[in-house]
Amino acid sequence: MDQRRHRPIVLATLAGVAAMIGLVAASVPLYGLYCRLTGAGGTPRVATEVPPEMSARMVTVRFDASLAKGLAKGLDWEFVPSQRQMRVHLGEPSLAFYRATNRSRQTLVGTAVFNVTPDKAGQSFNKTECFCFTEQRLEPGQSAELPVSFFVDADLAEDIDTVTLSYTFYLVPERQGRS
Repeated sequence: MDQRRHRPIVLATLAGVAAMIGLVAASVPLYGLYCRLTGAGGTPRVATEVPPEMSARMVTVRFDASLAKGLAKGLDWEFVPSQRQMRVHLGEPSLAFYRATNRSRQTLVGTAVFNVTPDKAGQSFNKTECFCFTEQRLEPGQSAELPVSFFVDADLAEDIDTVTLSYTFYLVPERQGRS
């Protein structure tokens, strides 16, 4: 008799634990989606179209590149921006390049993550095309020019006159040695 009486409590507890595990598993992708849609945490938005007009106001966009420490030990690449900075009008479609060179003797696959600082500029920084949307595969000694198309919305906070776009490349271990 005691077992039947506790069954609803046990089932409710198990359902609660399963729901919590599901929320934990979904939290990273959901937070990533939230950041991409809102620009929270300095995450640039992905835009499908550029604004019809640009503003007379200009902003400096600086470019930064790095390789992940620890996780990218096997990513023997040189990764640098092709330009250190650009002056752009708000709303102006712009194109910048980064350069990656595989210095190793093996084919390596990497993926880049990005960030914008200051954080509150992330909601106004929009990428229309980016090398960071796909994995990059470089043969030994191969170099690649990696483009990023972007614009900065006219709603950028008035107190911001410089925005930094940063990329960090990570090795994709499970993709090494594959086409």
